[in-house]
Amino acid sequence: MYSNFNKTKNVNITTPTAMIMATAMIAVMAVVMIALGWIPHLALLLVICGVFLFGYFKGLDFSTMQDYMAKGVMSGFGAIYLFFFIGLMVSALMMSGAIPTLMYYGFELISPQYFYVSAFILTSIIGVAIGSSLTTCATIGVAFMGMAGAFDANTAIVAGAVVSGAFFGDKMSPLSDTCTISASVAGIDLFEHIGNMTYTTVPAWILTVVLLWFLQGQNAGADLSQVGQLKEQLVATGLVQGYALLPFALLVGLILFKVNAIYAIIMTIISAVMITFFHSSPTLSEIGSYFFQGYKPAENLELGAIGSLISRGGLNSMFFTQTIVILALSLGGLLHNLGILPALLNSIKHKLINAGQVTLAVALTSLGVNVLIGEQYLSILLAAESFKTEYTRLNLHPKNLARTIEDAGTVINPLVPWSVCGVFISEQLGVSVLAYLPYAFFCYLCLFLTIIFGFTGFTITKLPSNTTNQA
Repeated sequence: MYSNFNKTKNVNITTPTAMIMATAMIAVMAVVMIALGWIPHLALLLVICGVFLFGYFKGLDFSTMQDYMAKGVMSGFGAIYLFFFIGLMVSALMMSGAIPTLMYYGFELISPQYFYVSAFILTSIIGVAIGSSLTTCATIGVAFMGMAGAFDANTAIVAGAVVSGAFFGDKMSPLSDTCTISASVAGIDLFEHIGNMTYTTVPAWILTVVLLWFLQGQNAGADLSQVGQLKEQLVATGLVQGYALLPFALLVGLILFKVNAIYAIIMTIISAVMITFFHSSPTLSEIGSYFFQGYKPAENLELGAIGSLISRGGLNSMFFTQTIVILALSLGGLLHNLGILPALLNSIKHKLINAGQVTLAVALTSLGVNVLIGEQYLSILLAAESFKTEYTRLNLHPKNLARTIEDAGTVINPLVPWSVCGVFISEQLGVSVLAYLPYAFFCYLCLFLTIIFGFTGFTITKLPSNTTNQA
């Protein structure tokens, strides 16, 4: 899938030049997005224009750089395509009543005193079950954000809890693409990789529960009468039905049986549309409108806050995310093939002499790719390919590498405002990345723990002596 990056001859540039370019790009994005408050698309376009200028002075014509961008986009085209189906699925789950019903039962089962912890634990479970952080955020995550107002909860903390749980699942589920890719690129067994990740993941998970528990005091005085009002509004939609949860059950079951994600989503959409006709009678024209514009309840219903909450989904809601993914992947193709990323990586390899240093180098590389490009998969693949031989040279088992790229790549992407995951999640949950970032404890605890373990040697596995000799 990413082989195109290795087939194109790189432009040779010096490390200082690469560092100047990287610093300038980060500065531009920071000023444009944080100081000026512009959307990420404009920041990425400005950076791409700057890289065009750099390539021009290196003697490259526009068609060559356009090829670089096209290869970058093609490397992540599967994710772009998946967003179409996620948009359709959210609409289908809304019109069928799956998400409204889940919200209704959530109001009944979740205590305001333990709301943040409940959000984290439940999204962790669902995230592992379906193996997709984005799907988890777009379904149960949306439901928790709907409950937040009723429980007088801080929406930024709720979003942080949801993101933490969703990316616990993305990291640890054998059904997750990032988990599978990390094991594959490091050359180890998938379940060996998952087992080794527990050393950093379990402590991070427990610490997240503790930290969220300490924050519970902020919403202990919830107005439960508001919960009753929201439940009544949900019932008034006519969407709350016990059987409406069947599409959720089908989605989880299909993924557990390792059905392709696209096929699983398509079958979930079909089942949700069928269930829609058990409690309503939309025309085909209305269904088509829901699929494109998102589900909208009947205008004659007085639904208050619930009305805006369940008006979600549709292909149109995905366009913002898809366009930023295309821009981010285009930038990634340019940076790699113009030699900027290779120059940054190659400059530090010879200085690595122990497990702590190589762990830190891999972690910072994954982190840097996430910040520079905003692309989760590239943060995993580029770091792993760049440092795999260094682990062998230092007599370190490749499962240490696989764990580090997950701890610094997979779970960090949602913390970058212009990243693929960050943009998608902020759009779905209605909370900016910078707002929920301080409360996504699990994500950055994994990064801290993997670096600490690298320098202390705790849980770091050495290669068998015969393997080292053969290498």
